[in-house]
Amino acid sequence: MKKIRVLVVDDSAVVRLTLKEILESDPGIEVMATAADPYIAVERIKREVPDVITLDVEMPRMDGITFLKKLMAQHPIPVIICSTLTERGSETALAALEEGAVEIITKPKVGTKQFLEESRIHICDVVKSAAQVRMGKCRPRPEAVLNVAPKLTADAMLAKPTSQAMIETTEKIVAVGASTGGTEALRVFLQAMPADAPGIIIVQHMPEKFTASFAGRLNDLCAVGVKEAADGDPVLRGQALIAPGNRHLLLKRSGARYYVEVKDGPLVSRHRPSVDVLFRSTARYAGANAVGVIMTGMGDDGARGMLEMHQAGAPTIAQDEATCIVFGMPAEAIKLGGVSRICPLGQIAPEVVRLCSHRKV
Repeated sequence: MKKIRVLVVDDSAVVRLTLKEILESDPGIEVMATAADPYIAVERIKREVPDVITLDVEMPRMDGITFLKKLMAQHPIPVIICSTLTERGSETALAALEEGAVEIITKPKVGTKQFLEESRIHICDVVKSAAQVRMGKCRPRPEAVLNVAPKLTADAMLAKPTSQAMIETTEKIVAVGASTGGTEALRVFLQAMPADAPGIIIVQHMPEKFTASFAGRLNDLCAVGVKEAADGDPVLRGQALIAPGNRHLLLKRSGARYYVEVKDGPLVSRHRPSVDVLFRSTARYAGANAVGVIMTGMGDDGARGMLEMHQAGAPTIAQDEATCIVFGMPAEAIKLGGVSRICPLGQIAPEVVRLCSHRKV
């Protein structure tokens, strides 16, 4: 079995060593080399092209964004930005995504055993996801197996929805889940939504201190308002709420009013926030009043929750393979039988608007 070969580029010797140890704890990943700056990285790439590069932003001689631009113009390789993601740095990281980076991870920090374990799982998953990203052509899917603790389901956060049908209301809710490639997919989707769109709740797999900047950028680009969700926020027409990094987002209902709950909790389907948690809560509290959308991303987070939404009477949409960066999450949802429609990215927003305009869907 061919391992995913990773080049780690960071000016910190501690970070280079830590990332190497974390990545090589996965039997399907090998760190082919480390480099203290982009110039050293270029020389290493001339000898052997890696499958994935992890890249720091602030480095001597050449910053990571400049190197990223040159790399994408001359020799596109999946790049993961490795940043501490301070409030200032998160804007830089967001710009890096626009320049072609496929994902963001946080640099490992000293902490509890649980935190380090969670970081290890997340970082390895991100690298395996990046190895699947299409950089001009399809890349082979790695079949690496990582021995970790059992993967928790949404049962860890809330009980399954009952079979009792929800009383239909005039207001619809749109629940959206995405991961790798989702930053661009969500931009396309939200820019196509009208100013009076139904309330939208979103889980995009992102680390802490990044979602606020991401939401702010989308808010400037879209007709709908976009903000990072806060506990107790109402779900309003013309507004999209994005789950904060490292917190679960749940839909709740009080009478005819929908609102969100932002909660701590264990990793669900290897993620926090988890799409499965969002979708299950939507199935439970909105039922047929909701529309579910699952977009590009690696793994199966959201597949079970989408099936529960489908069983509760909600129409459900999966992004098609041709327009996905990684056709993992949508494919798993389709495989489970929880998807009622498969759409190219550009057609998802019009289909959501059409579904929400009908009382009976």
